[in-house]
Amino acid sequence: MSQDEFATLMASITTRMAARALDKSLEADLNRVFPAGGDVYRSVLDGCHSGIAAGWMCSRERGGIRYGRVVAPSSTTHGFSVDVVAMDNNAGGHHRHPNGEIDLIMPIDADARFDGHGAGWLLYEPGTAHVPTTTGGKALVLYLLPEGAIEFTKT
Repeated sequence: MSQDEFATLMASITTRMAARALDKSLEADLNRVFPAGGDVYRSVLDGCHSGIAAGWMCSRERGGIRYGRVVAPSSTTHGFSVDVVAMDNNAGGHHRHPNGEIDLIMPIDADARFDGHGAGWLLYEPGTAHVPTTTGGKALVLYLLPEGAIEFTKT
């Protein structure tokens, strides 16, 4: 999958989020419409593996975490940016979500968890903050950020 094809796939997902409040009802809707193991989930996971192998995804590394922004916020993705991280039993930098954050958790190892959650969608409402952490093995996590907004902070 090319980077442009991946962006098109993301746009098909962000259409569902356009003009919606970032709250637990959106999280439930995403998990129902695009469930872990479903066709869209598998397409995203395959696209991530393909992008990593091609070198345009997760092209940066810090502290054992591979990461990178693969789609800038635009009208095509309804204002969302798309970042992907590859983590393996480690923690990232503490950050705040001024506009919220929507994560798609894709465990590579069966027992991998991101912030205590297995495969599927996890939503952080606007104004929340956390230290993104994986346990139980390797996972890919796709972040959708409204307007690409993220504020790294000191804990």
